[in-house]
Amino acid sequence: MADPTLTATHFIDADSPAIRDYAAQHAGHGDARARAVQLYYAVRDKVRYDIAAFGLDRDAMVASHVLTAASAFCVPKAILLAAVARASGIPARLGFANVRNHLTSPRYAALMDGDLFEWHAYTALQLDGRWVKATPAFDIDLCQRHGVKPLEFDGTVDSVFHEFDTNGRRHMEYVKFIGEFDDLPYDTFALEMNRAYPRLLAALDQDRIARRSGQTH
Repeated sequence: MADPTLTATHFIDADSPAIRDYAAQHAGHGDARARAVQLYYAVRDKVRYDIAAFGLDRDAMVASHVLTAASAFCVPKAILLAAVARASGIPARLGFANVRNHLTSPRYAALMDGDLFEWHAYTALQLDGRWVKATPAFDIDLCQRHGVKPLEFDGTVDSVFHEFDTNGRRHMEYVKFIGEFDDLPYDTFALEMNRAYPRLLAALDQDRIARRSGQTH
């Protein structure tokens, strides 16, 4: 029986040519841990994070599509890291947790009715016989603009906590770990997002429609 943590899936399409090429380009030629670290930084910094990209478009969640997107939020970026890891022979899963962002902007806090981000995503990688968590969401440019310490990853310890910003203010707080999965549980994820953030999803959809309309005039 094939190992599900190494197998290509609908969302973690590790067998797609684009994913295999990206993995080969960025993984380097070291051992599994060295390859995982290189892939983490390639996904973290070469795919721009933007919460405005948040949405439930199924195609936008497919790893190979993330490579062509102008930006992505935490879930597609975690999916991409899982895909390039599997393409490089590293077992990978998707992990989710509810986190509190103490530095949420007023606009998003209002649309979300608070500062709790449900189903924040990370990637679990099996390295040296154990599972290690890596969170590739926030690219270094974003962190520098907002005075946030970028998350580093060395392949030996979990990298999940943006606990404080560069001024020592409380930033991210993990409230609840939800679980880890061999593929994105899309239906459950979409149901939970529609329950938790209907106003945010509607507002971002309207923003995207407005931008597309402006581009056509």
